[in-house]
Formats: sequence, C-alpha cells, structure tokens
Amino acid sequence: MSISHAPPQKSAGDIPGTPGDAAPARPADAASELELVPIVPSSARRTRLPRWLRRTSGPLLLLALWQLLSSTGVLTSEVLASPGTIARVARDLFADGSLPTAMGVSLQRVSLGLLFGVVVGVGLALVSGLFRVGEDLVDASVQMLRTVPFVGLIPLFIIWFGIGEAPKIAIITLGVSFPLYLNVYAGIRGVDSQLVEAGESLGLSRWGLVRHVVLPGALPGAMTGLRYSLGISWLALVFAEQINADAGIGFLMVQARDFLRTDVIVVCLIVYAFLGLLADFVVRTLERLLLQWRPTFTGR
Repeated sequence: MSISHAPPQKSAGDIPGTPGDAAPARPADAASELELVPIVPSSARRTRLPRWLRRTSGPLLLLALWQLLSSTGVLTSEVLASPGTIARVARDLFADGSLPTAMGVSLQRVSLGLLFGVVVGVGLALVSGLFRVGEDLVDASVQMLRTVPFVGLIPLFIIWFGIGEAPKIAIITLGVSFPLYLNVYAGIRGVDSQLVEAGESLGLSRWGLVRHVVLPGALPGAMTGLRYSLGISWLALVFAEQINADAGIGFLMVQARDFLRTDVIVVCLIVYAFLGLLADFVVRTLERLLLQWRPTFTGR
C-alpha cells in the first residue's frame, strides 16, 4: 500500500503578487524628493568675457607693446614714432583742417570708383550668369583681363585720361569690378537647380524665376564680393593717389615721405584702416538685414 505525500500548501504570503507579499516600503513622496539637474555644456559653464572686450584686447595689447618699445628706445622716432606722438600729430592735422579735407577727397574718389565698379561688375555678372550666350561672349574676356594686375595699367590710364581725377577713379573701378563679377557670377550659377524646377512647376515666368529664386540665391555671394571689393578699393586708392595728386590722404603721405615724417605717414595709414573698417561694418550690417532668412553658423 503506497502512501502519497501531498505537496505542502503555500500560504498567501508565499504566493507572489498576493496581498500578503512583504514588499519593501517606498515613501510616497519619493518622486518629490528627486531633483532634476539641468545638463549645461562645458562651454557654457566657462566664464566668458564680453565680446567687445575680447575683440579690442588684441589691438590694445599691440598698442601697449608699441608704446613699450618706443619708451625703451628699441623703436626710435626715425624708424617709427610713438603712439603718443602720432596722437598729437593727428590732433594737429585735425585742428588745421588738412586731414578732414584729405579724407573728404579720398572718400569721394572711393565712392565714385565703387559706384562705377558695382555697375560694371554686377552688370557683366548678370549677363554672363543668366544667359549662356552672355557667358560665351563675356566670361572669357573678363577672366583674361582679371589676370592683368590693375596697378600695371596706371601708365596706360595716364596716357588715356591724363593726370586728373579720371585715371584715379578708373583704377578704383577696375579693382572693384573683378571681385564683384566673380562672386555674383558664382552665386548665380550656384543656385540649386531643384529650386529653379520648383519655381517653374509653380508657374513662375523667366523674370519671376530671376526675381524670386536666382537673385535671392546669389545675394550671399554678392555681399561677399562687395566686402572684398571694398578692401580692394582702398588698396587701389593708395596707388591712385600717387598719380600727381594735389589732395587726399595719399597726397599727405607723399609730402610726409619727402620730409621723412613717419608720424604723418602712420596717421594716414590709420585713417585708411579706420575708413576701411567703417565701410566693412556698413556692409556687414546690410548683410545681416538682407540675409535674415538664411541661418548661419556663428561660432562656439
């Protein structure tokens, strides 16, 4: 006779999931005790100096080094005048009116040369960029002339236009035209063809495509070319004002060279740099206004 052993009965506390389970106690307000700590990038945790201070620190350090070398006699006044001397000379030139008059004459020359250069450069770029026939007729000639240094054309301009204002403005115009042509032409031909196809599918005419698709797409390149052309315009002005000039910043530099006045020469160079930076600031402000639709990387 076999005796069967029944399995031991489990109590309610031994069965998982039953009310008798002895679950570990959990505070009701545990979630409220959790603190969420925001993740902050390491670059944002660093102490940052104001940007205007960072941008001016380099020139200020250079100015301090210049003053130190002048005070210790490493830089003599015959080689390069001290910053204090240059500031005094600039004040005297402003006081007698010679520097403001020279700045006005030079600004007029740059403005006229820049105006003519923009008209010529942008006009040729539109003809060459928008039309294949225009590219065949214009681009090869412009690329050939672009390789000729515009400074080397000064004697030819003197023969053609004399020694008045015309050759000076012509040199600036020539220097401005080529950078604008290259950047505007590249901007037009760099427009995405899918955008053009999308405009055609929406029923835009040829002029509508140019106005609403091609020109806005080429605008970033045009602004880059304008900034580059402004720098070239001041470089061309330096050479242009060596052509028998009787007024302008270059005329003051020629006079200062004849009398070995390094202080006046440095003042004129600082004025050139200041005017160039001012013009570049105007173009960058215009670029931010016209290109608000294009998000760009601004650095970290």
